[in-house]
Amino acid sequence: MKRFANRREAGRALAAQLAEHTWHDPLVLGLPRGGVPVAAEVAEVLGAELDVVVARKIGAPGHPEYGVGAVAVDSAPIYDAAVLRALGLTEEQLAAGCDRERAEAARRTALYRRDRPPLVVEGRDVVVVDDGLATGVTARAALHWLERRGPNRLVLAVPVAARQSVRTFSTPVVAVLLPRHLGAVSRWYDRFEQTSDAEVLEVLDHRER
Repeated sequence: MKRFANRREAGRALAAQLAEHTWHDPLVLGLPRGGVPVAAEVAEVLGAELDVVVARKIGAPGHPEYGVGAVAVDSAPIYDAAVLRALGLTEEQLAAGCDRERAEAARRTALYRRDRPPLVVEGRDVVVVDDGLATGVTARAALHWLERRGPNRLVLAVPVAARQSVRTFSTPVVAVLLPRHLGAVSRWYDRFEQTSDAEVLEVLDHRER
């Protein structure tokens, strides 16, 4: 199965697949940070507005890299119930971590969106873009936040996704690659450097010009 050279090439491949559909007043939202350069390519091809939607992973106590849930700016957190049961955790035990990540989501939203007006989602076709889908918990929190804002259609689009994760989404998922064994998202890219805040801002500024 093929690999992508980088996020921009992945975005072009994803955009080609999405361009086969008709979109009503499309809004493309990248999940920072790595989803934003992918989303920029999609927005360019679809002739869509580009912006961001921020959700933050909630890590297991003592293991912050292991996501057990995620939260957006002003909505309830989304948890993986099976993971909580397996680790013997309750939502109450994770409340402090959830509050920290919600505050970080608010900080990053303010940083990336700056003085732009609030997102207008109602009645529009909204495409949420990330650079890959592993467990999908962060994307799920972003979708939950957007669902409450009345989009006409809501789609999650990624260059590569774990098959088992796609099956758990009620929201339609568009993916270029659906490998039998995903492993790390990075293995499907030749270059997968961490995207910086400065790069996110540069992409958004370039799209506005």
